[in-house]
Amino acid sequence: MFFTYLRRELRRRRKAALVVASGLALGIALVIVVTSVSAGMGRAQDKVLQSLYGLGTDMTVTKAAAPAGSGSERPRFRFDAQDDGSGGEQSSDRVMVQGFQTLAGSTVGKVDAQSGVADAVGGLSLQVVKVSGAFTRGRFEQREGGGGQPGGRGGAQPSPQGRVEGGGADFDVNNYSVYGTDVTKPALGPLTSSKITSGRTFTTSEADAKVAVADSAYAKEKKLKAGSTVTVKSTEFTVVGIATADSGDAAADLYIPLKRAQTLADAKDKVTTIYVKATDSQRIGGVKSQIRKNVPGTTVTTSADLADTVSGSLSTASSLAASVGTWLSIVVLVAAFLVAGLLTSSAVSRRVREFGTLKALGWKSGRVTRQVVGEAVVNGLVGGALGIALGLAGAYAVTAVSPTLQAQLGGAGGAGGGGFGGFRGGPGRAAAARTLDVALTAPVSLTTIALAVALAVAGGLTAGAFGGWRASRLRPADALRRVE
Repeated sequence: MFFTYLRRELRRRRKAALVVASGLALGIALVIVVTSVSAGMGRAQDKVLQSLYGLGTDMTVTKAAAPAGSGSERPRFRFDAQDDGSGGEQSSDRVMVQGFQTLAGSTVGKVDAQSGVADAVGGLSLQVVKVSGAFTRGRFEQREGGGGQPGGRGGAQPSPQGRVEGGGADFDVNNYSVYGTDVTKPALGPLTSSKITSGRTFTTSEADAKVAVADSAYAKEKKLKAGSTVTVKSTEFTVVGIATADSGDAAADLYIPLKRAQTLADAKDKVTTIYVKATDSQRIGGVKSQIRKNVPGTTVTTSADLADTVSGSLSTASSLAASVGTWLSIVVLVAAFLVAGLLTSSAVSRRVREFGTLKALGWKSGRVTRQVVGEAVVNGLVGGALGIALGLAGAYAVTAVSPTLQAQLGGAGGAGGGGFGGFRGGPGRAAAARTLDVALTAPVSLTTIALAVALAVAGGLTAGAFGGWRASRLRPADALRRVE
């Protein structure tokens, strides 16, 4: 009887039911779109942050760079004079630790031993300055003419007249970055922000091998490929692979095994950055505090700290989605619920004769209320189905258009004082702001769909509550007053 009456009444009042369902549908669709866009913003931010610190890294541990002029030596280059005038090319490399003060290698073990740390690995960031070129001896050209100058007792002596022509020096300065990575733990460290697109990556047995992985941009500039060789401070490395950064700049131009990097920089058992992976993302804050307490003198930077350094249209849009979009969704949804409730209550008022007659025939108030609530819930489910369809269409439209947002990564003021807390190279890379273009998508998850269904049921129950309350107050006498 309940379902028979329900089906008949819904068919008889299709227009009113459609109005209620449409209001709920608009509110639910807006929630789906805003939730999906917010999820897309989160993915875009994760992509930007991953380009800074690499996959799997939850935080880094560094030591702030020493202030300028505090005793750090400037690079010095010395070249031999060539008396034979051959003008042979000379070159000199200077390998310097960049970005931060070094930490003892034992610090990696201390960090790894902290509660909540799943793994920790060290890395050494280097800057290589190579000066190469040649001197050319000048030629003395004598001109005709004479002259004298007072000499000793013999009087005047002839003095040649002329000038030196030609000669000089032609030197080129090549500045590039090298990162020493722990090849025994390939799942963590600076190289995880790039993908090997040619050749291979390091093997765990190459801890002290003369091998290198080149960044694709640097490899293109220097015409390098897998199998090529590069020379760093008189040491020849074989390029075994080419890596392409997932987004933005790579951590370095060249990656080499950590032990080799320490040898080049005369920094035995030293690191500049410790990459840390937490056992649980919920424990990152606690792990950060614990490391700062138990490993004094270090700076701990998390992905949340890095997120504060990201600006640009991505940050603006994300803030709008989190604030304006969320509140707009709530306001529209509440308005839709209220309108649905008022329309249902109004519909009950127009059915006074019907419900009064049913009560006169023996229907109890609870049965009438259940009938009204049942109709409202069905309207809510219909509105939910329409809202999900509209929301999916809106999310698909956003993904299809894929508007491009910009994320500006400013080096000054980055966490840790050395350019994003040590996640990406050193001051040479962090000094200038970098801009990444990120395509926005709007992924719809099953959780979002479940939320939409829950809202549809909630909307139906809210409307039913309004209508049921109104129906429960009707009396059979009210129906008789409406009889003409």
